[in-house]
Amino acid sequence: MTLHENDKDKDNDQSLTGRFREIPADPGEGMSKPTYAAGAVLWRGDVDDPEIGIIHRPGYDDWSLAKGKLDPGENLPMTAEREIREETGYTVRLGKLLGNVSYPVAGRTKLVWYWTAEVLDGEFTANSEVDELRWVSFDEAAELLTYDLDVDVLTKARKRLGNEPDTRIIYVRHGRAHSRKNWAGDDNLRPLDKKGRRQAELLVPGLLPFRPERVYSAEPVRCSHTVEPLASELGADVVVDELFGDVACISRLVDSQRRFMEVVAEGGVSVICAQGTVIPDTIAWLSANGTLPLEEIPCKKGSAWVLGFNDGVLTTADYYASALPVK
Repeated sequence: MTLHENDKDKDNDQSLTGRFREIPADPGEGMSKPTYAAGAVLWRGDVDDPEIGIIHRPGYDDWSLAKGKLDPGENLPMTAEREIREETGYTVRLGKLLGNVSYPVAGRTKLVWYWTAEVLDGEFTANSEVDELRWVSFDEAAELLTYDLDVDVLTKARKRLGNEPDTRIIYVRHGRAHSRKNWAGDDNLRPLDKKGRRQAELLVPGLLPFRPERVYSAEPVRCSHTVEPLASELGADVVVDELFGDVACISRLVDSQRRFMEVVAEGGVSVICAQGTVIPDTIAWLSANGTLPLEEIPCKKGSAWVLGFNDGVLTTADYYASALPVK
């Protein structure tokens, strides 16, 4: 088994380092026969001195982190949330993307992506996959875990939880819309096309594991329609504001930045759906004024940035290139 390390995160870099991580549209590009899995370092209690959840699997007689293989039609956050729920019975909130590890299994390459995950509620009951779960300290967990790779993941989680954000903004670019060439009306009314509607549908299970509380949108309907299915699932309204859009970013920059920071000041987890100019410009501004330098800021349609803030300062950023299922 191998843990790949690299100081600069690339599309196919398998490292567990850095405060910026990303899942590309094809997470296994360049890998030999990839098998995908996802899991998390479970924690509860005081984030400054948390308890860590470690599971025992009778089929392997090992102690490991909660994880499991991706099912058809899933993206990786969906897999992590489902596997944790099935193995442990807990409802969690995904936090920091820690990266992934890879190792050979039966002639294939297994890629396992990990997050930190705060336990919100639920109760563990022994099952066919997991017969025991222990809540222990970081040091005790490191002693208990069977595999060195899991200990490496745990070490990264310990570092990240030492600076756990007090606020997260999930910054979504709208799904694909009908072509401008075939749209003669007001550009703000240009709707999502078939792929865009599919992207909007899959944002729901892809973002629910982060437990968002509020949903905002720029003025174009392709933005509000992208997050309407998510808002409906949450029982929330989509709050539309022109200051989240490209026009305001260009003509009313200070007002646009102020409005974004008002959402940050609300704390918790919020979703903002916007456009292809304002998202990278705003993230570049946040990066320049924060503690997280970002050299590249991709912004594909249907993508999402999960931005972490401490006292209003950007400290972590994870990029999810697509909500579509991993193939």
